[in-house]
Amino acid sequence: MTLAEQFTALDNLLITHRNFWQCTAFDFDELPWPELVPVFDLLSDEQVAELDTDQNALYQLFSPYIPGLDTLTSLCELTAANIDRDEYPFWLSNGIKGRKFTQLQDFVSALERPQPALPILEWCAGKGHLGRMLAFNKASNVHSIELQQSLCEQGEKSAQQQGLAMRFTQADVLKDNVAKHFYPALHAVALHACGGLHQTFMYQACLAKTQQISFSPCCYHLFTEDTYQGMSVEAKKSELRLCHRDLKLALQEMVTAPSRVAKIRETEVEWRLGFDALRKSLTGSQCYVSVPSVHKAIFSGSFKAFCAWAADKKSLELPQDIDYESFLLKGKMRKKVTDRIELVRHVFRRAIEVWLVLDRALYLQQQGYQVSVTTFCEKQLTPRNILIQASLPS
Repeated sequence: MTLAEQFTALDNLLITHRNFWQCTAFDFDELPWPELVPVFDLLSDEQVAELDTDQNALYQLFSPYIPGLDTLTSLCELTAANIDRDEYPFWLSNGIKGRKFTQLQDFVSALERPQPALPILEWCAGKGHLGRMLAFNKASNVHSIELQQSLCEQGEKSAQQQGLAMRFTQADVLKDNVAKHFYPALHAVALHACGGLHQTFMYQACLAKTQQISFSPCCYHLFTEDTYQGMSVEAKKSELRLCHRDLKLALQEMVTAPSRVAKIRETEVEWRLGFDALRKSLTGSQCYVSVPSVHKAIFSGSFKAFCAWAADKKSLELPQDIDYESFLLKGKMRKKVTDRIELVRHVFRRAIEVWLVLDRALYLQQQGYQVSVTTFCEKQLTPRNILIQASLPS
């Protein structure tokens, strides 16, 4: 199957089943799919949480009820890159957390390295951890582009101490003239550059006819318009219209969070839904209304204090005789519903990401590149494990 055929088949399935994923869980007080009620009647809250960490188990559970999931599974499968993880001296890993360092090792191992070796352009480099690995692996030179001047300075200091051929440029890649950093005899790389950042990277590399492009995309909704703008011919023709909420769905397969973080997340959802029940009782409104993001420390306090904060943000005056415990209970009950709706939506989270990745791969093909799409590491290291590589024919 070609990339275009894979995209079209995936596009058709997502359009057919968008009633299962293109919705907002907080909008509902009960499950919007009556045919799935018997499935959830058999599941405890713990089982729902466990299923949410296992994409294959989700496919198996819902395949009798959602036609075409077997096809969806195969369409989302990507070939794993051949990884021969290189060993590095201990000093190269200084300042890099264990799992991140292994991600970098696998990313570098998966890269196609043209001969003779090309200079490297490292996009959205941070402190240049990826660039330092590539420089250690005998890249002729590495040019790292980063927004924050402090990170550039830290990266330059580390490279100098370690005797690596690197230089840094501070730039806002969405505003500054970055075209001058791209040219044909170059290998442009980016690990987990977000949304508009990696799209700009792709546009500039293609415009310059950069010989080799390798990147792992992330956070597709950031630095983009609210309605997704397709890159390839196929995506531009698609009936699918994705908003930021849909793009965020692609990111909701996560490595298990620490128990403390998971508990705070659970409390946050319960309190937001509890306040929403309170707001509805006071206003008569039946639509969910979000409240702004807030520092997580607030969820270590009281539900009453959270409601006071949220009411202030919504210009809502709270009576003195509120039964906060009853509204918190309503929040907890609604969370059970939203968890189950989210579980159904999550059946399609990898499909949305693969759709977005194929859009990028097809765009590169249409610019004359030979393109491969693989995974460069296990999901346990990062669910954002897709690697797009493109090279111009010799």
